Amino acid sequence: MNFLSHYYFERHNPDHNIVIGVVLPDFVKNAHKDWNLNPQKEAHLFLDNPHHQSLLCGWERHLEVDKLFHSSDFFITRTATLKQLLLPSLQSGPVKPFFLAHIGLELMLDHLLTIEGRININRFYEQLQQANTPELQSFLNLAGIKDLDHFLRFLNNFISSRYLLSYQKIENITYALNRICMRLWENPFQEEQLEQLTEILLLFRGQLQKDYLSIFKEIESKL
Repeated sequence: MNFLSHYYFERHNPDHNIVIGVVLPDFVKNAHKDWNLNPQKEAHLFLDNPHHQSLLCGWERHLEVDKLFHSSDFFITRTATLKQLLLPSLQSGPVKPFFLAHIGLELMLDHLLTIEGRININRFYEQLQQANTPELQSFLNLAGIKDLDHFLRFLNNFISSRYLLSYQKIENITYALNRICMRLWENPFQEEQLEQLTEILLLFRGQLQKDYLSIFKEIESKL
């Protein structure tokens, strides 16, 4: 799941350290694709600090939600549906249909939560800012982050940009998918393919919107 979908499960949680913790694994990967932290395997390092314990709790919640999501029938069936919709437009180019369907589904869930007002994005950013503290830095140092300054630049830019507010527009989901694919492939899409992608996402949204909340309810019942 993506940022806002992870936040959905903590949308009423007043503990800002847990809130940032549930998106921290993705923040680390977005800051540097080669970073691979596993603080959950060294839990004893964080026992003496309640802020660290909350951050670790959020981190572990992220891993559990992703595990439940990726093993669900919802994920399997909806990625298969989106893949079939995408195939005609991906006959040329390097992008793998299943990869695009996977991340496309996740971004569309964020999009639907946004346009239906299921979450308060500004509150999410407020809690991220509240959690941007020396305790977060010491947690990351203990977790073995390679370059803390680089990560903090990423985090501060993420918070200040309020980029997730743009997810209200479907064309910005296309833009986000293109940017993600550009990390893996040079020139992943032709302009015509991007236009087709927006049309496909609109069609998929109509199908997905009917029951997308079912996956959130399913996961919530298992946490």
